[in-house]
Amino acid sequence: MAQGSPKSEDPIRRFEHWFAQAARAKAPLTEAMALGTAGRDGRVAVRFVLLKGVDERGFVFYTDTRSAKGRDLRDNPQAAFAFYWDAIGKQVRVAGKVEEVSAAESDAYWASRPRQSRLSGSVSRQSAPIDSRAELVAAVTRLSDALKGSEIPRPSYWRGFRIVPKTIEFWTRRSYRLHQRELFQRTSKGWKRTLLQP
Repeated sequence: MAQGSPKSEDPIRRFEHWFAQAARAKAPLTEAMALGTAGRDGRVAVRFVLLKGVDERGFVFYTDTRSAKGRDLRDNPQAAFAFYWDAIGKQVRVAGKVEEVSAAESDAYWASRPRQSRLSGSVSRQSAPIDSRAELVAAVTRLSDALKGSEIPRPSYWRGFRIVPKTIEFWTRRSYRLHQRELFQRTSKGWKRTLLQP
């Protein structure tokens, strides 16, 4: 991811700069984001996922669409997520609509995953109950044996989602809890920046 400029009024470039800064500071799991979704009933759920891409279109992650979050995103295509990097004293919050990435993008990312991860992604029905871990491991072993020497095709239910940001907030740790908060809101004329009280 490009570093961008720390003074940029483009929040995507700002995010890229902070992300690179956190990586250089060796923040644990720099790419881990707490993703919040809500189903048709309005019940909210949060879990950590890994950011796998960011550009002017938005923020991308991948999942099994049959999972709990996959069902939420189908029923209510809105989401929010947060990063917190204690190593650099910074936090980013994003909210916006969700869209599926193209099949070509999902295929390209799937092909970049380690073979064992592709096997696991093919076998696991994410969020569904299972009797034992041994059952899951055995299923992975069977598929590995069956596909020995062959490519592992991306399952149709495994794909990427892009969160198209409507708001992006940048939080910087400051003394005496007078933290700095900058809110960027997308408008028809571009991004509007507002300072918020801590």
